[in-house]
Amino acid sequence: MSEPVVDLRSDTVTRPTPEMRRAMAEAEVGDDVFLEDPTVNRLQERAAEIFGREAGLFVPSGTMGNLASILAQTRPGQEVVCEAAGHVYNYEMASMSAIAGVLPRVIETEDGILDWERIESAIRPPVYYRAQTAMVAVENTHNMAGGTVYPVEVADDICDRAHARGLRVHLDGARIFNAAAALGRDVAEITRGFDSVQFCLSKGLGAPVGSLIVGSRDLVDRCRPIRKMLGGGMRQAGVVAAAGLVALETGPGRLAEDHANARFLAERLAALPGVGLDPESVQTNIVIYDVSPGGLDAETFLEEARRRGVLGVPVDRRRVRMVTHRDAPRAAVERAASAVEEVVREAVR
Repeated sequence: MSEPVVDLRSDTVTRPTPEMRRAMAEAEVGDDVFLEDPTVNRLQERAAEIFGREAGLFVPSGTMGNLASILAQTRPGQEVVCEAAGHVYNYEMASMSAIAGVLPRVIETEDGILDWERIESAIRPPVYYRAQTAMVAVENTHNMAGGTVYPVEVADDICDRAHARGLRVHLDGARIFNAAAALGRDVAEITRGFDSVQFCLSKGLGAPVGSLIVGSRDLVDRCRPIRKMLGGGMRQAGVVAAAGLVALETGPGRLAEDHANARFLAERLAALPGVGLDPESVQTNIVIYDVSPGGLDAETFLEEARRRGVLGVPVDRRRVRMVTHRDAPRAAVERAASAVEEVVREAVR
């Protein structure tokens, strides 16, 4: 019998745990559009409590959470400063422009981490014939920079200085619990300065679906009708919110294991002559590496890895991303490392 595929395409590929499935089967439900689903209400209250905020809002996806937060705090014709490789700019179907009517003002960095000096240079001057800057959007951890983490003092400085300039600051915290685990700090502490925070239940925390927006009660009250406008009124959503509650309580405590597995994978791959990778750059559960030194392109490499039972995704023509998660324990990551070694060694013969 062949071994199961090691799927490292993303931490979104995990299956619900038995505890999640039981919670889903037994969930008390109501109509959430009428604010009457008790399980959704508990999830929203618990998320707000964990983040030290007044309120939370359950949304189907991180993309909807980011878009609702932008819509609630900007108006058409304004600009949002964001990092050039950020998710909100590259992987959300240009929704901030197509739906919110705002223009992304992108800043390139080497590691995905913005600082105030770069942001300040992108802020438009206050003249009536120029689009005005309304918001700064930060991503922590930064997906396409390899899961890099914002130092708390950098994030706080951005928020303080942006607020002094009258700007709102949104956090795409899809993997913010990974950032907290890497920093050894709690999520409330590392997100305290942001006006709005979106985080995913369906990535490292392991739930099957869903994200949350947390912030002030006024922000959530503005986001709720936007969620409905975007098609996010989910009715008896307690069925999936129940899994989210389990994920929120049990997921954060085991993320260090994913980080250790990612570092293990990175160190194995960095030792190969056909791979470009600095293992010290791997801070959380995302490993991005260059296969071109071995004469391979990303698509060819991934096809060969797939034939050996390992899945990843291309970042570009040269680079590959692999993400560790709860359903890929150390033994699976060891198999993935061995498969990559085999592909690379055959290519560099």
